[in-house]
Amino acid sequence: MTPRHVPGTRFAVVGNPGSRRVALFGDAVQAAGLPAPRLVAWRDVLRAQGAEFGPDEVVRLDSPGEDAEVDRLLRGAQDPTRVEGSARWYAGFLAAVRTLRGGVRLDDPDELAVLFDKRRCHAVLDAAGVPVPASPTSGAGSAHVRGWDDVRALMREHRMPRLFVKPAHGSSASGVLAVERGGAGRIRATSSVELTGDGRLFNSLKVRRYEREQDVAAIVDALAPDGLHLERWLPKASQQGRAADLRVVVVAGRVTHAVVRTSRSPMTNLHLGGARGDLDAARHAVEAAGARWTDLLGVCEQAAACFPGTLCVGVDLLPATGWRRAAVGEVNAFGDLLPRLTGLPGSDAEGMDTYAAQVAAALRLHAGPADTADRPHTPDRLWDPPPAPHHRTPAPPTPDDPPQPSPAPHPAPARGHPQPHPPPTPHAPDPPHPHAPHPHQPRTTGPGHALARPKP
Repeated sequence: MTPRHVPGTRFAVVGNPGSRRVALFGDAVQAAGLPAPRLVAWRDVLRAQGAEFGPDEVVRLDSPGEDAEVDRLLRGAQDPTRVEGSARWYAGFLAAVRTLRGGVRLDDPDELAVLFDKRRCHAVLDAAGVPVPASPTSGAGSAHVRGWDDVRALMREHRMPRLFVKPAHGSSASGVLAVERGGAGRIRATSSVELTGDGRLFNSLKVRRYEREQDVAAIVDALAPDGLHLERWLPKASQQGRAADLRVVVVAGRVTHAVVRTSRSPMTNLHLGGARGDLDAARHAVEAAGARWTDLLGVCEQAAACFPGTLCVGVDLLPATGWRRAAVGEVNAFGDLLPRLTGLPGSDAEGMDTYAAQVAAALRLHAGPADTADRPHTPDRLWDPPPAPHHRTPAPPTPDDPPQPSPAPHPAPARGHPQPHPPPTPHAPDPPHPHAPHPHQPRTTGPGHALARPKP
């Protein structure tokens, strides 16, 4: 499918020069027969305290990650591999976004503020009926976590022997701990965080196990000032003995791309050693369990509908053991870096990568120059959101839940859902790290990889 050219359309990207994301989006724009997007560097936005866009420019915000200078300007940290400082990064990023003036925007600033706060995002999803893991740090009456003692207390109070501790403003598993309470109250945790002898925290490409509670407490206490979000650790489905979840890309309210991620650790992120799984096998497993594949995809569209001013989001879908039900773990503003993955058969993005799908949607929905003369600080919305699905997929059961009754017959798929897919067309092998982390991205060396200490 070839994107429809709209005369007069110009794209602009706020991103980092040399970024893979910027390059891939630029390639998609030019493949649509348009001039290369105008690139506005994040470092220039931060230094100049803003940027102006013409009324006919369609403006995409890309990740400010993978740039040490931008990270320093946002977080104030000299070492970009450090984990701490995410609250300062969050405040700096939102302030920079609000200095962008004019243009037709593909990303709503208010929604970005929610997407980059896991506590607020979880509360929005839960209020909309999207199945999410239980959390004591989200919604009305939520708990404030000041350190490890609070985590311990909440584990007891909410009967959560297994939970995820996440920096509220982190991403790409930066600072995340999968915590378990075993026999005799023994605590252990799995994380990519490297704790040094002097108490500093670094991102790493190595997933490690902490067996001493004092080490887990030291990490949590160091991260707590930036804000923490706690979620019940749901038992996930598996493929070939490996835990499995899905990254699902939703563009203009419709699922366009999906990839299964598998891992032997609780973190399935591909840059941490996770591997792509078999999407067709996942679909067959869902249907063999008596569920509908379209219903699982509908959960992702339901989550994306909570952010109608954002053209594209990446949804992390957590299928429950047995593949019958699923919950949403994350909604990512910059969750579209899946190089060479083409759209789902039968979708509007069939044959396109994630960036071409976004260009096509923008061109399809672009209604002409935005009238921003009277409100230069308010971005125009490029597209109207689709109606939310009319059904709710229940959250996966937890070890503390009572047995569930047999479900009622499934409703018809929500409007616009693709029908069950034939076996996917093979695509090129994965690049080394297809999910470029943001904002604290682990890397070994070279542009396009994350900033992190290599494995020892």
